[in-house]
Formats: sequence, structure tokens, C-alpha cells
Amino acid sequence: MKKPLILASLAVCAVVALIAARPKPAMPPLWQVYEQTLKRAKYVDLTHTISPSIPVWAGFGPSSFGPAMNPKTGKAYTYKDDGFEATRYTFATDQLGTQLDPPAHWDPNYPAIDELPATYAVRPLVVIPIVEQVKKDPAYHLTVADILAWEKRHGRIPEGSVVFVRSDWSKEWPNPELATREKFPGVKLDALKFLHQQRKILFHGHEPLDTDTTPTLEGESWLMHHGYTQAEGVANLDQVPETGALVAIGYPKLQGGLGGYARYIAICPPDWKYGVAVGEVPEAPLPRLEKPLHWGAGVRVR
Repeated sequence: MKKPLILASLAVCAVVALIAARPKPAMPPLWQVYEQTLKRAKYVDLTHTISPSIPVWAGFGPSSFGPAMNPKTGKAYTYKDDGFEATRYTFATDQLGTQLDPPAHWDPNYPAIDELPATYAVRPLVVIPIVEQVKKDPAYHLTVADILAWEKRHGRIPEGSVVFVRSDWSKEWPNPELATREKFPGVKLDALKFLHQQRKILFHGHEPLDTDTTPTLEGESWLMHHGYTQAEGVANLDQVPETGALVAIGYPKLQGGLGGYARYIAICPPDWKYGVAVGEVPEAPLPRLEKPLHWGAGVRVR
């Protein structure tokens, strides 16, 4: 009886050896990009948190947050009674916080936020600083000369890239007074035309809530009426390298939306001094926190 068992064991071992000897299928190229590059990268959030108290143009009015209500009972859902809670958001505008403006914001013949192509998802990121100029002139606007000076240091701006203009204006966020100031950093119209027509970028972004300080907002008008998007209310550009990073772009797909509550994440080199890498913070499962969320000052806080 032992001989059949021995033969069977040898057969199993032979099968296992054959399976082990098979060449492993090559990892798909995009998975290799993740394992070799994106997994080791540093991630920096360039997005303001949206709350009812953040700066917004007075012409839009205030927004409010509240608990979602059960329409049958008229009462708010609670962890205690229902096992969950949800939130009701009443936004006065889709031009709030960190944004992505589609051209339909000014021209109905161009795409709305839900009509933007999926190819917007990931792009090379260029950061052009005008911080020193703004220290001398709070209303300084990016010029073509500033762009050419950046290219002299770093090389030509890549076609299809996203260009963010760093002014450090957002360091005072969320001071509501920011939305009332008539002097703020911007981008000159000829600089916008140069970036789009000569360098063929995807879009530009800035920290303030408007593109320029001209009476007609000529820069934003030109962009929107020529089919270009733009980012506004961008944050933390002091934590991103001027060249060599990528930007991941996300926004809700609101039907016919004329503005987008956007989230921008800079994907920086692994040796960059800011940001976090995959594996450095808990992700799945997320950590249980000591303080539970509760309502305070019109929003959920800890």
C-alpha cells in the first residue's frame, strides 16, 4: 500500500515543481508605474476644506450645512436611532473654495463641468512663483517675462500641463476678508494667451478667487469665451516643487455645473521634503479616532 502513496506524492511534487517553474506573467505596464513610481511618491493636498465660513464673493451669499432629515418623520438621522448620519449641504453657488471653472461658466456654448473629458485626470504640474513680486505689490500679476524666466531655469513648459501660479495669497485662508480685497495677485491677459496659444497648456490655476483685478475680469472672460478651463482657490503651492511633479484632478460631475468643487493633489518625487507616501499613514482600515464628530458652529467638528 505504501508504494502507491509514494508514487502519488511524487506526482504531486512534480506538478507543484512544474507550476513553480512556469514563468510569472509580467506585471501590466501601468501597474509597474504605480509600484515603481507612484507608490513611492509624496502626495500634497492643494485643496481648501469647504465650510460655510470660507471666503466667497458677496454676490453669491452664504452657504449652510445641516443634518440630513428623514422626510417621513421630519427628524434628523442619528447614530443612536438610525445607526448612521448624513449631511444636507445648501450651497449658494458652485463657485466656492478650491474650484475648476469650465468655460460654460461664462459661455453656454462651451462644456459644463460634467462635459469635461476624463483625460483631465492626471497631468504634469508646473508651479511659477511670483511671491517676491507680490511682497512689493499686492496686486502684482504674472507676466510673460515671469514665464520666460521660469523656463530659463527649468526648461520649456510641457504641452498639456497644468500651470499653477504661486503667490502665497492663500496663507491667510480662511479669513472671510480675503473675498473683499480689491488688491490681490493675478495673471495678465497676455500671460494667459502665451500659456495657451504658445505653450498649449491644459489650464492654469491661481490662489485668489478671481483671475485678475481688471473691471471686466478680462483674463477670465478671454479664457471662458475661448473654451479654456481654469483653477481658482488653489492652496499649499509653497509645498510643491516648481517642476517635476504631477497633479491629480478631481471634481464632482454635476449635470450642467458651471463651477466645480475641485480637489487637486500634487504627486511629488519620493525625496521631496513635503507630503506623505503610500504606507506612511493608515489607509485601510482607517484609524478609529478618540473624539467623535459632532455639530459645532454650523459644521461637523471633532
